[in-house]
Amino acid sequence: MLRKAACSVPWKRLVRFVPRRDSSKILLGHPRDDNIDVGLAVRTGQDVAVDIFSGSSVLSPGQATGTSDIIDRVLSPLAGTEVGTIRCIGLNYKQHAAEVNMALPTVPTVFMKPDTSLGDPWPAPTVLPKITQLDDCGDYEAELAVVIGKTAKDVSEADAMSYVLGYTACNDISSRTPQFAQSQWSFSKGFDGACPIGPTLVSPLLIPDAAKLRVRGLKNGAVLQDCGTDDLIFSIPQLISFLSQGTTLRPGTLIITGTPAGVGIVRKPKVTITQGDEFHVEILPHIGTLVNVFANAQ
Repeated sequence: MLRKAACSVPWKRLVRFVPRRDSSKILLGHPRDDNIDVGLAVRTGQDVAVDIFSGSSVLSPGQATGTSDIIDRVLSPLAGTEVGTIRCIGLNYKQHAAEVNMALPTVPTVFMKPDTSLGDPWPAPTVLPKITQLDDCGDYEAELAVVIGKTAKDVSEADAMSYVLGYTACNDISSRTPQFAQSQWSFSKGFDGACPIGPTLVSPLLIPDAAKLRVRGLKNGAVLQDCGTDDLIFSIPQLISFLSQGTTLRPGTLIITGTPAGVGIVRKPKVTITQGDEFHVEILPHIGTLVNVFANAQ
């Protein structure tokens, strides 16, 4: 069967959003300004104009309609029903392995998040569950996320990039006390809303080499993480190939690729995220800033 590369689509950046003039709709489109950081612009109250596409999903975006609208609320590029299980990679930056005094892994460390952990950017609140509030153990992890665009199984590293639909930013929100109480991390990192992504999905047409991105994590304006994706232990092709062995990765599968050095748990003094904190995951160029403002679950 002839395979069409997932990146051969008529868009370069997509945003999924609620438009200002009709809050009952969810639209999809291309930001009119190619250079605008959608997450920061929405957070600061700027008007962000979007050229509307005919499709309702980044998995099938359709074509430009010739109409436009202004973003009222930016949403996760993927709906929760589209991601299935989220595949997550632990300990995948050399600098992060060094800060936690761990040897470099020889195979990727994999855990999973459920689709219920998917979250929207600001203005949706990013909720800290009661179990996280008990001893103030919330932590941030700025990460590059990869969206699979077509069914993948037993993929070679050489072919892996043809399965990439696009890239976005992710905050792998972690609750450290339950994480360290268990050998498996799916529970402690899989709480509702613990995987916000966005604000844009960027095509490989704009990012031909994902090893040339810069990832920063900022809490309340202070830079806590700052690293190039050239520090990854396992590259994007290696991860896609590994995760697809004996396993079907459906379109919409989300792969979060690990966090760089600077996480709160290893800082002295320890840094946590609590109600009212604002965290930015900035990935440049092209992807922009995922903004999350935290609120306690009641």
